[in-house]
Amino acid sequence: MNPDNLFLIGYRCTGKSSVGKLLSAKLDWPFIDTDSLVVSENGMSINEIVDTYGWETFRKMEHAVVKEVCVLDRRVVATGGGIVLNEANVSLMKKSGKIIWLRASSETIKVRMVQDQASETLRPALTSTDSISEIKETLAERAPLYQHAMDFSVDTDNVRLDAIVDFINENLKKLDPAIFC
Repeated sequence: MNPDNLFLIGYRCTGKSSVGKLLSAKLDWPFIDTDSLVVSENGMSINEIVDTYGWETFRKMEHAVVKEVCVLDRRVVATGGGIVLNEANVSLMKKSGKIIWLRASSETIKVRMVQDQASETLRPALTSTDSISEIKETLAERAPLYQHAMDFSVDTDNVRLDAIVDFINENLKKLDPAIFC
């Protein structure tokens, strides 16, 4: 039997961890955050990993974590924003469950990043531009990858967490009524 997991993908600060925790509670499935696993397994923050070893090494660590998670069953998984940059990650996730793209506007992401104290210390910059330009640039680059990977998407701009979880739950019931009843 193939595992039945739920993977939340999307840019940073689109709500993957917050939605994931609430969704896992509703489904009574364990919650996993791939970035947190990379950090705990390597004993360094993402910033430290990237500063010390570079993005390529971080992406290899991330892929190793994806392989670990994909053999598990009935997990709600919040992924790092760049998880879709590696097609092997997408392939593993597709074989292991459903993929939900959490979307937000660049303006919403910027506001959330400013409000999120951990964002500055735990999430390294992705480009050398200012943050709003970085967000727009990276979103434009990754949108086709998120689109390709997803089973469905949900906008998280100005939507309460419980409403997002209800929307996801209803869509999951349509996709696989045997599992999500």
